Amino acid sequence: MATRNVSLWKSLDWVTIVVYLFLIIAGWFSVCGASYDYGNRDFFDFSTRAGKQFVWIICSFGLGFILLMLEERMYDIFAYIIYVGMILLLIVTIFIAPDTKGSRSWLVMGPVSLQPAEFAKFATALALSKYMNSYSFSIKKRKSILTLSFLILLPMLLIIGQRETGSALVYLAFFLVLYREGMPGVVLFAGLCAVVYFILGIRFDEVYIADTPTPLGDFMVLSLVLLFSAGMVWVYRKKWEPARNMIVGILLVLLIAYLISEYVVHFNLVWVQWGLCVVTIGYLFYLALTERRRSYFLIGLFAIASIGFLYSSNYVFDNILEPHQQIRIKVVLGLEEDLAGAGYNVNQSKIAIGSGGLTGKGFLNGTQTKLKYVPEQDTDFIFCTVGEEQGFIGSAAVLLGFLILILRLITLSERQTSTFGRVYGYSVLSIFLFHLFINIGMVLGLTPVIGIPLPFFSYGGSSLWGFTILLFIFLRIDAG
Repeated sequence: MATRNVSLWKSLDWVTIVVYLFLIIAGWFSVCGASYDYGNRDFFDFSTRAGKQFVWIICSFGLGFILLMLEERMYDIFAYIIYVGMILLLIVTIFIAPDTKGSRSWLVMGPVSLQPAEFAKFATALALSKYMNSYSFSIKKRKSILTLSFLILLPMLLIIGQRETGSALVYLAFFLVLYREGMPGVVLFAGLCAVVYFILGIRFDEVYIADTPTPLGDFMVLSLVLLFSAGMVWVYRKKWEPARNMIVGILLVLLIAYLISEYVVHFNLVWVQWGLCVVTIGYLFYLALTERRRSYFLIGLFAIASIGFLYSSNYVFDNILEPHQQIRIKVVLGLEEDLAGAGYNVNQSKIAIGSGGLTGKGFLNGTQTKLKYVPEQDTDFIFCTVGEEQGFIGSAAVLLGFLILILRLITLSERQTSTFGRVYGYSVLSIFLFHLFINIGMVLGLTPVIGIPLPFFSYGGSSLWGFTILLFIFLRIDAG
């Protein structure tokens, strides 16, 4: 036993642990700065947020130690049991959790509140790793893809049922793992297209081309659908002639239609694009039948799905999204400023970060954060405290710490000898990347405010413990 423990400590990746300690300590000082009230410097008082966070940090150290002491095969053996247990907990949470700021995602146990959604991440990562490590698994099998989608979407839907949309979106990061394990790149391309279609369709929905009654948003999206379809013919069939015919025909017809609409008779160019879409899809299906190639048929389905997504996104935006979600998206897209409403947080956050300058105002000297101008400044908007107190240099140091952590996780994941370890490592990496990108993006006004924490910085025991569990399970798997 003693020999095994000595071997474990020698094989641990201490670079990752040092980075973890740096981030968690820097995060505690940020919570101290964000929650500080003038005249009260007792940061270890449990009645203050800084004191509570200190206790969570000490507990996370103990939690990490326990996870390292367990045999690495235990995580493989009990992966499905842990996953099922977390799913049941998510279901129970929907019914017994109190309403907290519009969501029912927190279990209150006396003075302690826990958010099961934060712990379901590592459970989902373990379940994915175990399934993809099974002998019968193949990323090319329809059954495997459906099972993976079920494992990812089930906790996601349950968390949406708790009205915690931001936490649910984090689970989309798991699809990056599937891409690493051989999922066709067209799936990620389709996801990227959906984002582009949504942004263009919503952003330019009420903007018109010159003197024509053509909405710019629909025109750009339909043009992209036509050009993407032609490009996919060249990429996947390696045939330039049909792709060239499609591109030249599309551009020529649109040019002639624009000139007629601009100088002869005003009409909506989207009507012409609908006709082009019908002709293009018909041409692709014709090629699929004559050449007996399924790829042409799939490209045609991609075009149909893209058009359907364009016209359904407006309905979803107007009728399904909550009003506050609509406003947040409009603020990010520049359709509304709303500096006194949905845009207030982001505007105050940018003021706080900008006021920090190069070296910052110093610990506890930030005016924007001390005077509580930034709502949620010790949770979702904790990075604005770093920017104001530590300035550009401090912010860069924090981002550098996260960069080192991300690069180290990539290195550790690639050196795993088992599929289980590699998939779990990339799951951890993907979750950290998603949280980092979205949280920093929303603080800077680059992404919508969806309310997800910054790893190791945002106040809260659930998120801190959740990230610690994710990371230390992987460190134990890597140590072998």
